Amino acid sequence: MRDWLIGLGAAAALIVLSWGVLILLARTLPPGLARDLAAFLPDCATTVRRLRRDPRVPRRAKFAIVFAGLWVAGPIDLSPEFLPVIGPLDDIVVVALALRYAARRVPREVLLAAWPGEPRLIERLLGPRRLTPG
Repeated sequence: MRDWLIGLGAAAALIVLSWGVLILLARTLPPGLARDLAAFLPDCATTVRRLRRDPRVPRRAKFAIVFAGLWVAGPIDLSPEFLPVIGPLDDIVVVALALRYAARRVPREVLLAAWPGEPRLIERLLGPRRLTPG
């Protein structure tokens, strides 16, 4: 039992360390693709927190957003976090899908206001604006 707890603690420490490295890279790298990728998951976590509390977000969209936030924060992954490049990829895909789903139900301005990072990244993720008939 003690070995299992030590292993669980080590796994949790690795996840916290990887998030710390992402945040450090997001703040210290020069502007560009590497910095954008390093900042993506922390920006997504902030967006999830903001949208979860926003009354303009419908319940279904909140469910998708909270699911994505739990997926990112949770210990279960399709690819282990400690793998240098592919570790966070499943998190990025789940968050991207959840944000695209929410974008169909939430006003675009609400999503843009909740995003703390570079606006062009969320704009690209959401895709082109859809014109409403009328």
